[in-house]
Amino acid sequence: MKLNIIPLGGTGEIGKNLLVFEYEDSIVVIDGGVKFPDDELLGIDLVIPDITYLEKNREKIKGIFVTHGHEDHIGGLPFILPKLQVPVYATRLTLGLVRAKVQERGGYPDSLYRVLEPGRPIKAGDIEVEAFRVTHSIPDAVGYSILTPVGRVVYTGDFKVDYTPIDGQEMDLGKLAAWGREGVLALLCDSTNAERPGMTMSERVVGKTLREWFQRAEGKIIMATFASNVHRIQQAIDAAAELKRKVSVVGRSMEQVVRTAQEEGYLHLPEEDMLVDISDIQELSPSRLLILTTGSQGEPFAALTRMATGNHRQVQVVPGDMVIISATPVPGNEKLIGRTINHLYQIGAEVVTKELGQVHVSGHACQEEIKLVIRLTQPKFLIPHHGEVRHQVAIRKIGQLLGYEEAQIPITQLGTRVVLTPDKMEIGERVEAGSVYVDGLGIGDVGQIVLRDRQQLAKDGVVVVVVVLTKGKGVPNTIVSGPDIISRGFTFMKEANDLIDGAKSAAMTVIENQLRQESWEWGVLKGALHISLSNYFWDKTRRRPMILPVLLQV
Repeated sequence: MKLNIIPLGGTGEIGKNLLVFEYEDSIVVIDGGVKFPDDELLGIDLVIPDITYLEKNREKIKGIFVTHGHEDHIGGLPFILPKLQVPVYATRLTLGLVRAKVQERGGYPDSLYRVLEPGRPIKAGDIEVEAFRVTHSIPDAVGYSILTPVGRVVYTGDFKVDYTPIDGQEMDLGKLAAWGREGVLALLCDSTNAERPGMTMSERVVGKTLREWFQRAEGKIIMATFASNVHRIQQAIDAAAELKRKVSVVGRSMEQVVRTAQEEGYLHLPEEDMLVDISDIQELSPSRLLILTTGSQGEPFAALTRMATGNHRQVQVVPGDMVIISATPVPGNEKLIGRTINHLYQIGAEVVTKELGQVHVSGHACQEEIKLVIRLTQPKFLIPHHGEVRHQVAIRKIGQLLGYEEAQIPITQLGTRVVLTPDKMEIGERVEAGSVYVDGLGIGDVGQIVLRDRQQLAKDGVVVVVVVLTKGKGVPNTIVSGPDIISRGFTFMKEANDLIDGAKSAAMTVIENQLRQESWEWGVLKGALHISLSNYFWDKTRRRPMILPVLLQV
């Protein structure tokens, strides 16, 4: 009688969350997120979890349960669901966002979408799953209880303890305390802010600050935030209504979230004509306009970035406008955001960031909130999740302060199999796990070899050497033309005649040496050209462009 917990995403990293619970012949999956590529993943659009293990055990899967509607928890579902064809359970808003996202890539059977209610257990094979309400930066967020004969495991999902939530839906701490009294075998806890002392401030603080900045603005206000931060969007709309401003929404993802949140009753407009289409904003006075937009991370093609560089068709930033960036940089995006801010200042706009005012608060728990949840649930074992290794270690330190031994708090990696029995925990055999890259319409067809080639091309460029040889009954032994050198991204050929002539000479020497031999192979000649030119360019430039020999026969 064993329960296996296997993270296929979201452990040792931020993003692409996917957690597997396996008991006997039943598997329950929680979330299916996406991670956005860093600078090293050239040309990659998205990174999703490797679900090879789930595909091999598809007949055991009883359903995918979703915690909330952020991209790092639902963004991978359009790629995962078609392969698994299993029911998807989520709260109403989350399910609406999942449905809209999946429809972008072809849809999913309506019969497999299931709305769940917090507090109502769902039987998933031999596993009983019960959602409980948590507070986060998006409405309808939940955590899950996973109950098996082995014991109860509680997974917090993304959470913070907000005592004054925007929608009035408080975190169900009473449920956690009740489970704690009954006995919790293990707690999987959000680790994102585990290094930060104290408690995370309430979302309501942002609403008050936004209202103050809005009052100071003389021109139009442009506010960038995460598209799925419905609470933030609601507070911005409320503040705009108080100051008699209309609201226009820009950016495909934000338009989709606003539409879905309205349809599901989670976003309320103080006035029926509050929202105006972006094509109609020219009819409004700038002092009566608020634009809500994507691009808070400085993404090159996001709406705010295009506005800052003067490339947006409908919105022009002018001196006197106020731009509020209501978000914190995702690690790795600091330069992109800084570049966008500099462009905005050059135009003459006033830029407000979280450093200048409390226009953003985190949606994740800090140390005191984590301690509270641990104390309420009183788990035998504490498993850090949703964070990089440093965040997991921070959870371990918190647990040790509360009396846990190091052996009770494992640091897991992708594919780690945590095996639980009623009395003990051990690490089992690792399963296949990792990342799958999405590039355009291709899913998984770009691997490390292709990425390494792209990195080399980006760093030192490419040199193509073209040679035409005669073709006869015997071994070709005459050069018809060439060698010709073509360079891209390596050097400007018109200003590097001596370098290119030297390369041609080096290539000619290699070819002539090969042709003098009684027997030789095309592959050997290509390899010799590659080595010779690589060494030549390194000696002359201390760079290693990609060398592509092209041998033709006529």
